[in-house]
Amino acid sequence: MAKRVSNMNELQKALMPAMVNMTDTLAERVYETLNHFLQEYYNSYSPVYYRRLYDFLRSATKIEPKVKGNKVIASVYIDTGYMDNYYNATGEEVASWANEGLHGGTVKGNNTPHVWDDTIKHTVDSGELLKLAADYLQSKGISVSVK
Repeated sequence: MAKRVSNMNELQKALMPAMVNMTDTLAERVYETLNHFLQEYYNSYSPVYYRRLYDFLRSATKIEPKVKGNKVIASVYIDTGYMDNYYNATGEEVASWANEGLHGGTVKGNNTPHVWDDTIKHTVDSGELLKLAADYLQSKGISVSVK
């Protein structure tokens, strides 16, 4: 169904539902990729001296998109506050070590990913999110080309 718009405010209002859904689709892809690398991080090392609590594995968080002014914003992050029961380490330290490919701050696992950097590399830097955004907009009848 075609919408008639006569000014930029009406155009923005008409496009906003598509932008919210597109942003949610992109955030979901980042969330899935982050969870993949969290699992790979866990798979890369088998602890000998401690029992895992799996808090870091479950720390990925996705906040649903919200309209703020003329923007749509969604967040995907590692909730370091969720990891409050580590012995001699904060959640921020654990997340930082994982992004350096370290377990416990010192031990390198087998093929240990750099959790956050690899997530960004495989979604943003690779152009995947741009392609997903273009595909989404095209599916809604909006002509887009990616160079």
